[in-house]
Amino acid sequence: MNATIAAAQYPITEHATFEAWQLHVERWVAEAASEKANLLLFPEYGSMELVSIFNESIRSDIRGQVLELNVLKSEFCGTFEMLSRKYQVIIVAPSIPIVENDLHLNRVYVFGPGGLAGYQDKFFMTRFEDEHWGIQSAPKKLTVFEAEWGRFGIQICYDVEFSLGSQHLCAAGASLILAPSCTETIRGATRVHVGARARALENQAYTAVSQTVGDAHWSPAVDINYGYAAFYSTPDKDLPEEGIMAVMPAQQEGWLIHDLDFSKIEAVRRDGQVLNFKDHLNVASGFRAMDIQVQTVRI
Repeated sequence: MNATIAAAQYPITEHATFEAWQLHVERWVAEAASEKANLLLFPEYGSMELVSIFNESIRSDIRGQVLELNVLKSEFCGTFEMLSRKYQVIIVAPSIPIVENDLHLNRVYVFGPGGLAGYQDKFFMTRFEDEHWGIQSAPKKLTVFEAEWGRFGIQICYDVEFSLGSQHLCAAGASLILAPSCTETIRGATRVHVGARARALENQAYTAVSQTVGDAHWSPAVDINYGYAAFYSTPDKDLPEEGIMAVMPAQQEGWLIHDLDFSKIEAVRRDGQVLNFKDHLNVASGFRAMDIQVQTVRI
């Protein structure tokens, strides 16, 4: 099966009202849908542009704005649910800080034409999230999303720099790992892309990276953004020799759209030049004193 995936290089844009933000994201969705994309991947913390509609005291309070964004969670989700139905696409929404069971989490919601399919929370916190922002590591639950063309999982930014989550997701049937990301330096962006390439190699899978771009000096949390979108594969039979399928020039705004043939992943996992996926399953990894739960949901 084939699927056309759109990965965003997304600017943190200032908006006057929530309704103005809704029109903005609909333009992005409509553009990707017009290019026949089946799945749209937005970046980590793309939702932070909603902070621009708050007053100055909230704009400057990086912990307080998490609470204010949580109030908008239903309207945020409702917007992407409506857009998924309207344009008949799967949308991996930009991650949004949420409050649940007294935890401040970084969450990616996934929507399909039938509505909300599920979500993935971030496991590993960067130093900024942990030490300054108060975003916390989530309960260790992973979700495999099953579309008509294949299965995919999500590893948010720093998470993709570790093999653990992707290994569990691919063992549960995923052949595509999505890495929505928000970084401010070339080094940060590079770490995410190196991680995505490693996960593609280890699991003989596709990976896709979406990142924020440009400056938003009004936001103390995501004021500087450096990034680029890319698609990677394992370097194996009938796939790119360097494992690089498509890359967009850094810091441009727009979609990188690429068609993925999942039969090629099945083929290399079955009879590749090497059998990374099969052999990687023999490597036991996990968190100390806790198990990872993996569920599969149909979109």
